[in-house]
Amino acid sequence: MALWMLNHLSTFVLTLIMVGGIVLVAVVGSALACRRFPRLAEGEHNEMVGVVLGMFGAIYGIILAFVVVTLWTQLDHTQTVVSQEATDLSPVVRVTRSFPPAERARIDKAVGEYVHAVVEVQWPRMRDGRPSFAATSEQFGAVYEALEAYDPATARDETFYGEAVGRLDDAAAMRRERINIATNELPVLLQVLVYGGALVIVPLTFLYGLRNPKMQFLFVASVAGLIGFSLLLVLVLDRPFAGDLTVTPQPFKESTLSRFWPQGALGAP
Repeated sequence: MALWMLNHLSTFVLTLIMVGGIVLVAVVGSALACRRFPRLAEGEHNEMVGVVLGMFGAIYGIILAFVVVTLWTQLDHTQTVVSQEATDLSPVVRVTRSFPPAERARIDKAVGEYVHAVVEVQWPRMRDGRPSFAATSEQFGAVYEALEAYDPATARDETFYGEAVGRLDDAAAMRRERINIATNELPVLLQVLVYGGALVIVPLTFLYGLRNPKMQFLFVASVAGLIGFSLLLVLVLDRPFAGDLTVTPQPFKESTLSRFWPQGALGAP
């Protein structure tokens, strides 16, 4: 459900649904609580409610901050992994320029097919939460086979050949890490704490009574809005390959790898 929302709804629409929905539910809930228990407006329990709300709010805030920082770090790391994989592939193409034309063409063809498979086949699968090593295994294996088929004839070629193989090994490590990241999500326990905590904090605000109904609703809506934005941030950051705030395959279309793409496709996501 979360992936469908991220892939089919813009961040603006998600904000309206999540933040607006939580604020609306909170205000309606507060109004119903005040109607059912009119004495809440007198604030006779405000001292106790304030202590409980402050304690729960502090604990929830720490948990929420930990989750958001962790997910933001993960997003930044994912971008680094994608860029590094593309960076490791570039020298494989660049250093083989000294190889004989037939071998160079074979290696270029294999790298080009792998880059296209990553962007056109594997990326949509990661976006939908269905990453698979098998989606590009054949193409990536073909790059190794193209290199293995070449037998360096000179010490100079051996140096370049070793560099190409080493960088391809590095790209393989980044490829595995990228796919593993695409399968990860926030642990169930943390999801319970984050989303369950909101179900505790928001209703608690109903018990904090203010004689002015407008101020009461403003207080409840402010807390609900802040929590709604925080939950939206968690939802968006939890899936680095889905939604508007996403890691794109653009590094696979830049620098040396841009030769495998038509000029008009370089700016495509």
